[in-house]
Amino acid sequence: MDIQALNKQYIAGTWRDGKSARKLTDINPYNGEVITEFQMATPDDIDEAYQAARKAMDEWNQINPYKQRDILERAVSYIEENEEDITSIIIDELGGTHLKAAFEIGLVKNMIKEAATFPLKKEGKILPSVEDGKENRLYRMPAGVVGVISPFNFPFFLSVKSIAPAIGAGNGVVLKAHEETPIVGGTLIAKIFEEAGVPKGLFNVVATDIREIGDSFVEHPVPRIISFTGSTTVGRHIAEVAVRNFKKPLLELGGNSAFIVLDDADIDYAVNAAAFSRFTHQGQICMSANRILVHQSVYDEFIEKYKNKIASLKTGDPRDPETVIGPVVNEGAANNLNDLIEKGIKEGATPLLRGNITGNMVEPTILTDVTPDMAVAREEMFGPVVSVMKFESDEEAIQLANDTNFGLSGAVHTSDGERGVQLAKRVHTGMIHVNDISINDEPIVAFGGEKQSGLGRLNGEWSLEEFTTLKWISINYGQRQLPY
Repeated sequence: MDIQALNKQYIAGTWRDGKSARKLTDINPYNGEVITEFQMATPDDIDEAYQAARKAMDEWNQINPYKQRDILERAVSYIEENEEDITSIIIDELGGTHLKAAFEIGLVKNMIKEAATFPLKKEGKILPSVEDGKENRLYRMPAGVVGVISPFNFPFFLSVKSIAPAIGAGNGVVLKAHEETPIVGGTLIAKIFEEAGVPKGLFNVVATDIREIGDSFVEHPVPRIISFTGSTTVGRHIAEVAVRNFKKPLLELGGNSAFIVLDDADIDYAVNAAAFSRFTHQGQICMSANRILVHQSVYDEFIEKYKNKIASLKTGDPRDPETVIGPVVNEGAANNLNDLIEKGIKEGATPLLRGNITGNMVEPTILTDVTPDMAVAREEMFGPVVSVMKFESDEEAIQLANDTNFGLSGAVHTSDGERGVQLAKRVHTGMIHVNDISINDEPIVAFGGEKQSGLGRLNGEWSLEEFTTLKWISINYGQRQLPY
């Protein structure tokens, strides 16, 4: 797979440059090398993409559902045939490690396999009527064109998470790739669906930035749904614009997940699970455990083993198969993390482990003596930095876990599974996992957040529900008796 062939817009089934005079430079976050450049898309390009998606929907929905399924399954086959190349692109464009690439590709394949079943699941209903001789039918119809806005952290999966179900449900799609990851979260996906045989124009990709297009991607009259994954701040704006234009927003936003270690937990297992939950992909995952809450009776044992575990994680070149922690997305992100660490220390946090920050490379930092009012406990730290807090009882653990504006994921570790479940039910979060990691996503299980972590649910039947609408068609087989 030639990465240089993926530096075009993909609009109406054609690979071409955008109409802007400005270029989008795609940079390797580890070594700073320029991967490629894109001629940016403009609002006119976005209009063409949306119009193509709306037109192609008619063709797509005339195709036999079993053939639609086969097309989507071919996308999985293409990924499997090109997995080595895709891994290489993820490493170069995202700074993702081999572990991260394998994890993301696996998630993508499972999501497309699930979406491939959607053409066969769009069931309707026939319902009785209060009127004699009348039949009520409910048809499950495609919702309309879907606009998808991709994030930079897991752009391959978190784009496909909306794209594949939307297409499987019969919709056209336009994807705006994140400017940091226009290939993995954009044109790579276009190539996959093109090779699978999706009709030209049904799926489109635009690579650009907000300075070039403003709110035109969301405001455009064609899309009926805007699916966004990213920060809560940006998500709030997108939701406001979408609703103002009578579009449905689907939002997967930030997190501040709590990883709770109870007094009867398997400490060695909890240490390993907490390490994975925080430091996978440099902590740049919305479900990452920002706060580790540990019962006071096992606190000393936990933090000693946790420090040793995290200190052993190799930081460096993501092309090295032994590397666990690669670069964060850019130097601005690294600087923000440094500022948060400094602020936390000034507010009274103790750096149990303090990593160096050089350019985009951020070594792990563990902050202890953290209190709920500190910035490091309240803000989402999108990087390899974690706060550790002590609690005395289950009630206090629940109170600490809930003391946040977010509610995406979490974890509870205990030797008593039912105790863990009862505690988990009281944590205000869309997802929480007992004796597991906080980073979980399965293709048939409802995924989504509470509070400022998002709106809507995706995966399985919930994605089918989100990307379709119900249409009531009634038939009167006789003649209704009218009052005049």
